[in-house]
Amino acid sequence: MLASASPRRLELLAQIGIVPDAVHAADIDETPRRAEDARDYARRMAAEKAAAVAASQPGVVLAADTVVVAGRRILGKPADHAEATAFLRLLSGRRHRVMTAVTVAQGAVARHRLVETVVRFRPLTGAEIAAYVAGGDWRGKAGGYGIQGPAAAFAPWMQGSFTAVVGLPLAETATLLAAAGIRGGIGGTP
Repeated sequence: MLASASPRRLELLAQIGIVPDAVHAADIDETPRRAEDARDYARRMAAEKAAAVAASQPGVVLAADTVVVAGRRILGKPADHAEATAFLRLLSGRRHRVMTAVTVAQGAVARHRLVETVVRFRPLTGAEIAAYVAGGDWRGKAGGYGIQGPAAAFAPWMQGSFTAVVGLPLAETATLLAAAGIRGGIGGTP
């Protein structure tokens, strides 16, 4: 079971031959705690999402959370055009970190991984930012961008996991799922 409404996570799972039996988005408070660092926040969100869904649904539950971090500032999903614009201005011409935490819960056992990727954006013009924001691709995406879409043109350099930046690190997720007895179409049976 996938504890996420993200269509990107479903697409990524399909790439490794995994089709969840069901999708149940977790309804939790996603507000960072005072002085909570980004790694702890991402881990907590993934674990809380998994626990919330596992409490009402039997079986293996996969949950993930992705955060974009500029300096020490956590950039969640922008609320509106103005916030998306502000995020992209902040990320323009600099490196930032993308952290995706994954939790696989099975009964009383929960397994966790955190994958950190460094992404560098080239300097963006005001016109580029305005056009991207007007296109709406920022909606529902941490940091206000989706690396798998038009924003790919903003990032000439990346160190780490591309799929983690999209929203689900596939190698680590496959390992966690295999430990829970679920294997996809690569190296196992669907």
